[in-house]
Amino acid sequence: MGQAREVMDQLTEALTTHQDPKTIGNLFAEDAVAHTPDGGEIHGRENIAEYWRQMTDAVPEARFESLSSFEVGDTAIDEGIYSGRNTGPLAFPDGTTLPATQKDIALHGVDFATVKDGRITSYRLYFDQLEFLDQLGLLPEELTQ
Repeated sequence: MGQAREVMDQLTEALTTHQDPKTIGNLFAEDAVAHTPDGGEIHGRENIAEYWRQMTDAVPEARFESLSSFEVGDTAIDEGIYSGRNTGPLAFPDGTTLPATQKDIALHGVDFATVKDGRITSYRLYFDQLEFLDQLGLLPEELTQ
């Protein structure tokens, strides 16, 4: 196992054990860039840690079931199911929040982490945002039929 795989596994562990944002942030380089479906392009360790804090606050008992994991050079790739119950407020990129829905989610996703010198420099997360909102019961009825 290489460095990229080790750091990606540390990130997964940190996110599913609800570790503090500083621990999560320390896995990223100071100038890291993350791309997410719901947060867009996020620059910097502290902003990325804040993105993950909001997600772990919204789904504090989250689990990750790995379907496959790879390492290619300096990049680790995970495919899996992120699941849990939304028991905390949902934060949106514009700063607004919604109260917890108390609904269960199970999202199929893929993430890529490129690692240099023991820290993630580039991170990409892919999941179906409409599926997420639908599972939370937040889509208008005409989109769920």
